Amino acid sequence: MAEEKKPVKKKKVVKPYEKRRACPKCGPGVSLAEHKERRSCGKCGYSEKK
Repeated sequence: MAEEKKPVKKKKVVKPYEKRRACPKCGPGVSLAEHKERRSCGKCGYSEKK
């Protein structure tokens, strides 16, 4: 019998994550969410304009 060829798996390309800005009130463990015109903290509600 003929040997069956296994499909070749392609390596998944992983993009490096972006360093997000930490919340000045909560500390380095909490990052600010990026919006179109502002950054905001989901934990304490702190926000700043870009």
